[in-house]
Amino acid sequence: MADTQAGWYDDDGTGTKRWWDGSAWTDTVQPPPPPAPGVAGMIDRIQADAVSGGQPRPAPTGMNYVVLEVILKEKLWGTGSGNLTELEKAINKQAALGYRLHTITTASSGSKGIGGGDRIQATMVFERLT
Repeated sequence: MADTQAGWYDDDGTGTKRWWDGSAWTDTVQPPPPPAPGVAGMIDRIQADAVSGGQPRPAPTGMNYVVLEVILKEKLWGTGSGNLTELEKAINKQAALGYRLHTITTASSGSKGIGGGDRIQATMVFERLT
């Protein structure tokens, strides 16, 4: 944890940001921004919900593992989902904080999204490098 840079990190996928001072979590938080109105706001909220669990964060004090959950994009229209790119980003961001991927599992809800496509959930366990 000593190598993790101070900064704002997602507070357990809630959209609220919590300040990491470089050695411990603080009580200082930032609330999530208010949602934008209209269709653009709805699309922004769907995208934010889909990636909120995949935001990089250090493990709580005394813990060696971090679990991140990434909901891979439902294909709304067109070709190419970008799912591998999303996984790569989440893994590389966590690696920059000093963690390596330990385990990854995926599950499909089998539901069809807007315009078709399955919703896939990737759960990743990262281990702190010592």
